[in-house]
Amino acid sequence: MSLGVSAIGQGLMYGILGVGLFLTFRILNFPDMTVEGTFPFGGAVAVSALTHGVDPLIATLLGMLAGMLAGLITGLLATKGHIPVLLAGILVMTGLFSINLRVMGRANLSLLHQPNLFNAKILKALPPYFDSVVVGLIVTVIVVALVIVFLNTQIGQGFIAAGDNPTMARSLGIDPDNQMILGLVVGNGLIGLAGALLAQNNGFADVNSGIGIIVIGLAAIIIGEVLFGELTLSQRLIAVVLGSIVYRFVLLLVLALGFAPDDLKVISAIVLAIAIMVPSFENKLHIRRVLKNGVKSDATSK
Repeated sequence: MSLGVSAIGQGLMYGILGVGLFLTFRILNFPDMTVEGTFPFGGAVAVSALTHGVDPLIATLLGMLAGMLAGLITGLLATKGHIPVLLAGILVMTGLFSINLRVMGRANLSLLHQPNLFNAKILKALPPYFDSVVVGLIVTVIVVALVIVFLNTQIGQGFIAAGDNPTMARSLGIDPDNQMILGLVVGNGLIGLAGALLAQNNGFADVNSGIGIIVIGLAAIIIGEVLFGELTLSQRLIAVVLGSIVYRFVLLLVLALGFAPDDLKVISAIVLAIAIMVPSFENKLHIRRVLKNGVKSDATSK
């Protein structure tokens, strides 16, 4: 029971990561490797701020701002520096490793006996692990609602148009470069927020916590799409969060089957690979059925 509750709480917070990655990966159609540096950066800034007596809510927002700054740098390198987006993300991700060490002063920084969002007085009366569910649910609802509102504004529609067809967007007076920067700033801000929340929930920030984190975000996106099929854009954001929760339960099942925690990275990669391949196989089967039915109907008509 407690492990299931914990999986839901963790899934909600990783869902914020998935929503941030969705903005760049699905809407703008490019892979942003900055996330593997942004996630621990958000955690490092938030935990470091907490150890210096900063209010937990402000510390969490600082983690989000740190992610936005990282996204801005990637965006400027890609648009103004004319560096390919993938390489720009890798450069920022690499540089953030050293910055995270500077921010924390060490590779791992603990929150032992430090106040944070998850040990607030109002949450102490809850059963074990329900604090992560409550905080995760509140923040996730706010984030998803704000992103939906943003995407339905004039700026948000320009953002979608730039990702869908940059040439057409440019003809309509929309600058795709500015939209790319906007997407990277907002997306990495949400990823920094997820890093700040999960670092507080785990009780520490670690410089290596971002390794493979893009796989977790992509798994949330792909699993949500596979499970729920054709959806509106707003519904897809909710599906990403639900996909993240399902993914945490898959990992929980894997551990229950006797696999070691050290195997989770390779299992995560396998789960993502399977989730990506499923739609392709379904399309091939659908095409075969259509062709087979077409041949039968031709034969019948003759």
